[in-house]
Parts: sequence; structure tokens; C-alpha cells
Amino acid sequence: MAIKTRITEMLGIAHPIVQGGMQGVGYAELASAVSNAGGLGTLTALTQPSPAALRDEIERCRAMTDKPFSVNMTVLPMLNAPDYKAFAEAIIDSGVKIVETAGTPEVREIWAMMKPHGITILHKCTAVRHALSAERGGCDIISIDGFECAGHPGEDDIPGLILIPTAADKVKIPMLASGGFGDGRGLAAALALGAEGINMGTRFCATVEAPIHANVKAKYIENDERGTNIIFRRFHNTARVGKNEVSDEVVRISAAPDAVFEDIRHLVAGAAGREVLQSGDLSKGIFWASMVQGLIHDIPTCAVLIERIVTDAEVIIRGRLGAMLG
Repeated sequence: MAIKTRITEMLGIAHPIVQGGMQGVGYAELASAVSNAGGLGTLTALTQPSPAALRDEIERCRAMTDKPFSVNMTVLPMLNAPDYKAFAEAIIDSGVKIVETAGTPEVREIWAMMKPHGITILHKCTAVRHALSAERGGCDIISIDGFECAGHPGEDDIPGLILIPTAADKVKIPMLASGGFGDGRGLAAALALGAEGINMGTRFCATVEAPIHANVKAKYIENDERGTNIIFRRFHNTARVGKNEVSDEVVRISAAPDAVFEDIRHLVAGAAGREVLQSGDLSKGIFWASMVQGLIHDIPTCAVLIERIVTDAEVIIRGRLGAMLG
């Protein structure tokens, strides 16, 4: 069974399912498993400590799959920012042909480096205006992120049911739907709303091959659709994370009228989040998660998950919806 769209044709994949780049998760084990299952796996560049380490990780992924995979490059304003251009050069030198980007407008400098090398740019946006700007700027595929998503959903709070078709009405290049997708119903819905595939993050964290601790995977099953917290809103950098004691404390401290970021820095530090993923000690920090936790009930392999999503979507499209037409 297969669902063919402009996304599958452009990326050279069997199924219109993309694994988004995730800090601390996007290693070769997961990316290769997704690609081998017919989707598009994604390494996360800045999960690696250096451009040289990224080159090694790309080669490690190539040794694990002969299928297409991408590398994520997210450009964000931060103190002690990494050398983004050096990471981009590592991607170019390694011959990667698909790159997922996100972040500030400065990411276009990365596009300018990559486009002459025939690299397909897949850019994640949280607003229609940003998607149109990215399209004009020369990216090849848009991934539109609804408010349900993990990570940074922007400041507009527009859920996918509205954001996806609104973007599809205006964006001409192929578009992925992202934020809250995890099963065949979601894929069928995304296609009906005008997208040509789905981008999943949280759901791929709850798979056998995801290189994170079993306790974190169990938490994705334990949490339901209410199991997230919105943080950083007062700092105009809204983020959605999994609900645990640490993120509850971040919400509590941030609610104080005079709260500043320094009050919560120790709770949300990247090093603490990595420790959570590696040790499984959920008291150490926060972890990224979307509302899709309400649809996560097992820890399958990537192959089983992707096959299930595609099969269920086809049953819905050919069977249930077709029957409604009489």
C-alpha cells in the first residue's frame, strides 16, 4: 500500500511521513529506522557537539540506511550560539541532499549556502505569513506547525484544523502538516486539509528505536492530551513541553508578577533536558511533548508505526469516507 504525493516524489520516499528534527533525539538510530520504514528520517545537527561530530553521525546514518534522510538545522538567538555556518558546511561536505530548517530569518543565510549544492530545503513555520515569506525566499517544502505541536508553536495559538487549510489556500509549494499527528486518522485528515504529508516528532519519540530512556517513553503513554504545559509565554518564546513536576514548577514560578527568566533557568537548561532523556529521571528537567500524547498507547518499532499509519489512512480514505458517498 502507498499514498503518493508531491512530498513522496520530491523526497524520494515511499510514504508521506517525515520525522522532525528533535534536540537530543535525532540520532542515526532513529533517523535510519524511519527512513528504512519508508518515511524520511532526520538527524539533528545541533545534537552533535561539533561539525566534525556531525560529519561522523551522517556517515553512521549512511551505514544504517541506503534510503534518503535529512538533517535539521535550527537557528535561534542565544548566548554562546554555535557556529551555524560551520555545521552547514559539514552538511554540504557530507553530500546531504535534504535539510530541515527552522528558527529566525537568519536561517536564510544557511539556505544561501546550501541551494547551490542542490539541497532541498524543508522549512518549519508556525504562521501562514511566515510560510509565504519562506516560499518567496526560495525554500522547497513548508512544514506548517499547529498550536498542538511540541517545541515552539509561535505566539498566534492557531490550531492545525485552521492553520493547515489556511496555509494550503495560499502556499503553492508542497506542504507538510505538523503538530499533533500520530496515527492514520491524522494522516488522512492532513491530506483532506490540503497538506501532502505529515511531520511527526513526539510520536516517533515513543518508538523502540528512539534513543531515549524507557521512563520517558512510558511518560508519553501515561500523559493524555492534557499532559503538556505551555512555558516561556511571558518571555515571548512560547514552548510546549511534557507535563511533569518540573514543568509544573516552571509554570508556577513564571506566574509571579515579577518573574524573570533567571528564576527558571536552572529548571529548563538544555543540559538538564538531555539528562532526562538519557537517565530517565523525570525530576531533573523538562522534556518536549505535544498534545498527541493522548493518542500514544504503545511503543512500536518505526516500521510497525509507519505501516500502521499508512494502512489506517488508506482504510479511512478508500473505505469509511468512500462508503459515505454511497
